[in-house]
Amino acid sequence: MQKLYLFLITLVFACLLAGCASKAAVQPEEVQALENPEPTDLTEKSKLADSAKSETLSKEPPADCPLTVPQDPLYTPPSPYSDLGFKGEFWYGSNSLWTAFPQNGIWSGLPHNPEGYTQKIFWWREGYVWTDEPQPALTVTGERLDASASPLIASKATNAYASDIGSAMLVGVDFPTPGCWKITGQYKKTELSFVIWVVP
Repeated sequence: MQKLYLFLITLVFACLLAGCASKAAVQPEEVQALENPEPTDLTEKSKLADSAKSETLSKEPPADCPLTVPQDPLYTPPSPYSDLGFKGEFWYGSNSLWTAFPQNGIWSGLPHNPEGYTQKIFWWREGYVWTDEPQPALTVTGERLDASASPLIASKATNAYASDIGSAMLVGVDFPTPGCWKITGQYKKTELSFVIWVVP
């Protein structure tokens, strides 16, 4: 009887040791799994994918980006603006509202900040006098055409004057991402839109 009792105690003790050894063998895998978690936030994955895509954008506009081209016939603003101009740009719009647009349709090398890529856009209108309207009734909006992106961030319009630009309206914009962007300026009842390729 004493031998049977001793045998049963030994058997129970052996089972307990085997169970502990099994748990010890599993533990390293559990720890390893916790140390290398897979990201489960789909929004974060999407942001990373968008960021990677934006970094690989071509410096040249793709064929499916409907860039603004010179009007036919070429628009010439009224005097004295007809005697002004910017190298590598053409006038675009009408006497009610116009802007200067790059001949290659590209804005590149723009300063970068947390809001995006920054650009200053000048706008003109026949009869606009910078001293009479220091804060013009001009609003600027923008949307990316080739991919999802946050809307364009635009400052309030201000006035500007220099001998090489005359009396102008000025708006600072931030593009949240590079890409194909449609920009729209609205001054009172006049609206003007153009499409530009933005790259870092």
